[in-house]
Amino acid sequence: MSLRSDKQTASRRAGRQERQPLLNLSAFQPQPALRHVQQHVQEGTKKGGAKQQKPEPAATERSRLGASSMTSLMRSGDSPPLSGEEARGWKPVVHQYVSLYNQAETEQHAAAVDGFVADKEHCGRLHGRLNRLRERDLLRGVLPSRSETKAELVRVQETGAEASVLIRLHIKRQIEHRGLRYIEERKEVERLWLAAADERWHIVRIEPIIAERRPRFELSFQEQEEEQQQEEERFRLRSVPYLNYDLFAAFQPQSTRALYRRDLAAAYADRWWNEPNPAYEEFEVNCTNYISQSVFAGNAPMNYTGTRGSGWWYKGRNGGREWWSYSWSVSNALTNYLSTPRQSGLRARVVDSAEELQLGDVITYDWNGDNRFQHSTIVTAFDAAGMPLVNANTVPSRHRYWDYRDSYAWTGQTRYRFFHIEDQL
Repeated sequence: MSLRSDKQTASRRAGRQERQPLLNLSAFQPQPALRHVQQHVQEGTKKGGAKQQKPEPAATERSRLGASSMTSLMRSGDSPPLSGEEARGWKPVVHQYVSLYNQAETEQHAAAVDGFVADKEHCGRLHGRLNRLRERDLLRGVLPSRSETKAELVRVQETGAEASVLIRLHIKRQIEHRGLRYIEERKEVERLWLAAADERWHIVRIEPIIAERRPRFELSFQEQEEEQQQEEERFRLRSVPYLNYDLFAAFQPQSTRALYRRDLAAAYADRWWNEPNPAYEEFEVNCTNYISQSVFAGNAPMNYTGTRGSGWWYKGRNGGREWWSYSWSVSNALTNYLSTPRQSGLRARVVDSAEELQLGDVITYDWNGDNRFQHSTIVTAFDAAGMPLVNANTVPSRHRYWDYRDSYAWTGQTRYRFFHIEDQL
């Protein structure tokens, strides 16, 4: 990041603070009695929601669960109520784990989970994530006043004295920051392995599904070069007479640039952070598709080339064929597209730090420091210090602090690229 004087920084933040949007707290009403834990298991499929899934056999091969796509997992889930023998099975253990998980989130310390989960590797992973969260909140001056965690059973496999359970956790943190209150939300998926021993069930292993680290398929460099050559041959302009507009003022071309509507981009991102817009395809790794939709909703014009390796465009699916550019759906391709100077269309300027970003701007994430970007977010609000809060998809997140140090995907080698979308496109 570039160094700037305190006076310049304070002036810039003050200017941006005047136009920063107020965060809508109407979606989070305080309950009559504060409870640090809310456990919730949905029964069946919601009415009017996802399609009904055919019941699967109680015992199937473990490999089937591991090979299932994230999209199907997120849309399937049956959770019958606890009663009779079920109350003495593995479900109370999962309920207790969710309670302890929420306690750990509230306290920002993994001690509550340590003695309950036998998987020391995961406990160490959780320790590292919560330590980073606690240190960051202290530096920001943030007070997490309340935390709620709800859980939904997504898929279950039982084979005698063993069970494999996929759960989706909805974590909601109420933040107080220098007089400003806002809600930070995210949804994460974990796979739990349980085993029965000594007439009790125990959690023996936990695997968080780190979907932000799973990039979508992208063409190799050679394939991109070949497609680029084909595009150049297809769109090469024939020789045409030169028209001197200084002599023919009436034919002077008028500017057709559109104004980037940052408010509309952020509003779209807030509307669809937690569910797919049925007007678009939903991908297994959906973060960049969601960001492109949000930017497009902000009046950014598509650059349609008909070639997947160039431009920034989306036309849906035709006859089973994917009709969208890699820059629309792949974080690394979007990073390359926004980093390339151009005269018209969706254009962005790379800036040095997150505090230079405005509403509707974009951040991409290189978790390994190898210049391969795997995740994308969009700025939808700001905290009391004027720092960006972002929305994302794949791991649905709303008004999350931009640096993602609270994510399992984050590493000490993580690098960011900050894109300020130009006002005139």
